[in-house]
Amino acid sequence: MKKRVLAAFLCMAMTASALAGCGSNTSTEEETTQESTDETTDESAESEPVEAVETKTVYVTPQWVNSALNGEQEGYEDILIAEVGYGDVADCVSYNEGHVPGAIYVDNCEVEDATGSEEGAYNLLAADEVVDNMLNHGITKDTKVVLYGADVSGTARQAFAYLWAGVEDVKIINGGIDAWESAGYDTETEVNEGEAAEDFGTEAPAHPEYRLDIEDAKEKLESDDNFKLVSIRSEEEWLGESSGYNYMDKAGEPEGAVWGKGSETSSDVNGFLNDDGTVKDLAGFEEVWADCDFTLDNELSFYCGTGWRACVPFLVLYENGYENISVYDGGWYEWLMHDDYPVQVGDPASDDCEHTTVGELPTGKAAK
Repeated sequence: MKKRVLAAFLCMAMTASALAGCGSNTSTEEETTQESTDETTDESAESEPVEAVETKTVYVTPQWVNSALNGEQEGYEDILIAEVGYGDVADCVSYNEGHVPGAIYVDNCEVEDATGSEEGAYNLLAADEVVDNMLNHGITKDTKVVLYGADVSGTARQAFAYLWAGVEDVKIINGGIDAWESAGYDTETEVNEGEAAEDFGTEAPAHPEYRLDIEDAKEKLESDDNFKLVSIRSEEEWLGESSGYNYMDKAGEPEGAVWGKGSETSSDVNGFLNDDGTVKDLAGFEEVWADCDFTLDNELSFYCGTGWRACVPFLVLYENGYENISVYDGGWYEWLMHDDYPVQVGDPASDDCEHTTVGELPTGKAAK
């Protein structure tokens, strides 16, 4: 995937830059002062008890994670923390610069096809492959998994895949490593690995209903008035001005889709974030969606270009108890593989909206 390959390249470049600065000397006095400051901040951050959360709660605070690590959360005395990245651990600058103590590294490619082929289309891997990759880290259905990562939507993608496969309790540090450090908690640079497990504990995918395939998405659009296919894409993508990706040459949306906002570009979910980089709560999402052409009473399936951004609203509704929700995994990328599939270009509420098919769309709409 070109966007993700670029991310991996940037990660390697940043790693090289970081290594170039590793030879600088720091005085013992400075180190002592830093350690003293960290200890003082940690004590302050741990002074107040942290409330328990439900199993289905996904987005949690650094304070909650720290309290779990300290054995203060009943049922969470043993958690597995993982930083999510794209590519090999050696290329992930954020993990190598400093991660949550004890955190292992997991790769987005362990849950998603990375070839972009017609067979894979950047969709989730087969469930048995996802499970095998989780077992290599020691993750089973009963593991208490806590994820975080530099990419909000990439982390959400990993969490979604784990839930779909059958992990019963998956959480995300809201705000990632920045929030962790801002709360005053230490990091480490040692590379950790999980202890492999043999039995996942259930047949995967345990929740096939969380993922909607392209055929069902098309059929529901044509026959189910309560179904809403919700585009989590930028306004430029929504209006068909650009595909948003340098490897998609046609722009538009599946006919009948509605806009769920959330993105400024094809690689962010800024509309769903607070000023501090944390994901909004349900009330925040309802504000974003106040004037959208769907309600939370509809059956909602979220999609974007290739599936990452769509996972963020899914997780927020999931943790708030909504069940009639899914992710249309293939997104615009897979829709483009079917010349006869119906398409809308422009705002469907406007007289200027064009209704056509994939095969009739003009080319030249790839992102520059």
